[in-house]
Amino acid sequence: MNPLRNRIQHAVGTLLVVLLSAMVALTFVDVIGRRLFNTPVFGANDITEHLMALIIFSGLPLLTAQRGHLSIDLLDHWLLRPQWRMWHKAVDVLIAAVLGLIAWEYFVAIAEAKQINEVSPALNIPRHWMYTYIATTTALAAVLALFAAAPQAEHSTEGVTP
Repeated sequence: MNPLRNRIQHAVGTLLVVLLSAMVALTFVDVIGRRLFNTPVFGANDITEHLMALIIFSGLPLLTAQRGHLSIDLLDHWLLRPQWRMWHKAVDVLIAAVLGLIAWEYFVAIAEAKQINEVSPALNIPRHWMYTYIATTTALAAVLALFAAAPQAEHSTEGVTP
């Protein structure tokens, strides 16, 4: 694998671990504060909402590039034949189009959020910067969907006895 790609994957993986750990810690502290001291963390819902979006959309481009989205292998023995190569490319184009549409909608939402000064409920965090991040990473995922490697059959050893 490409060394640059390895470094990017490692950096994004580390970022995801840090973000997820922060969300778990925040939730833990919020629950303890709420249950034991009747004092929840102010703005925990806003922070959790933003962390969740960062986690999902930080990983989306890499997941798309690796064909890591949920798939059903029920028909793999049939669909992974060489004559279905064009079908897979058509599916890649459809995925790119859907991701492109999502990115476009978020790019439109950026201007609207700036215009009406849309902010999060408790902490008043401006939403446009999050919409910008979501739109950018989704657009990147759309481009990467077009260049994803062809799907490969995974040889499972489930249920096989030696």
